[in-house]
Amino acid sequence: MSKQLTVTASILAKTEKRDMVKQALLKLIPPTLAEKGCLNYDLHQDNENPDRFYFYENWESHDHWQDHNASAHIAAHRKATEGAVVEVVINQLSPVS
Repeated sequence: MSKQLTVTASILAKTEKRDMVKQALLKLIPPTLAEKGCLNYDLHQDNENPDRFYFYENWESHDHWQDHNASAHIAAHRKATEGAVVEVVINQLSPVS
């Protein structure tokens, strides 16, 4: 099996859409935690810029994370938040030690 994958996702909401985006992000947590290979899926909000949210995720493998990205709830989320998000930056990280 491939190595564990850590992912950080930074989501910047439009200020006027912040609450809607936050609620949409919160809705992703239960179905994602139920996915095979999901070790954790933690949502954070930036203390200095409340329009910015971060997911800190750990997956058993890259393949599990790819399955997550192809899931129906992620597709529905993208459609629901279209036009409300300024940017999404995703980083894939591997353990060094």
